[in-house]
Amino acid sequence: MRVRDAVETDAAALASMTGRPRGVVRDMIHDRSVRVATTAEVASAESADDGGADTPADAVGGFVAFDARDGVVHVTNVEGDPAAVRRLFEEPVRFAAREGMSVEAVLPTDGTADGAAETVGFEAVGSGPRIDGASTTRYRFDPDESD
Repeated sequence: MRVRDAVETDAAALASMTGRPRGVVRDMIHDRSVRVATTAEVASAESADDGGADTPADAVGGFVAFDARDGVVHVTNVEGDPAAVRRLFEEPVRFAAREGMSVEAVLPTDGTADGAAETVGFEAVGSGPRIDGASTTRYRFDPDESD
């Protein structure tokens, strides 16, 4: 698995993972820090630069989107298979540690992202808002407290 910055050619693959329109995902890629986990086969093809063809949906293991405001890194979206999500959570954590910030995420309580967040060191700090009718949990990671 290779983790890299998301680019516009990833929009279709990420849209298929989220069920969002491609244009909305393209805006997310431009407006936030977005990292994508790709398979080894895609990593090889990326280095060959294929002229801007869309990344195949089945070549993306997951992605994480985050931004920073008010001294906190906010994970705004994370999707993917458990191994990819676990690895992707390291991205906002690394950024936060470097900048002396905390990380917060509101995650569905479905056992995928929340389990990965806990594995990386996030702690549940309360319930979050209902999103599309599903319950969520607020998570927080403080790099200073994880040493």
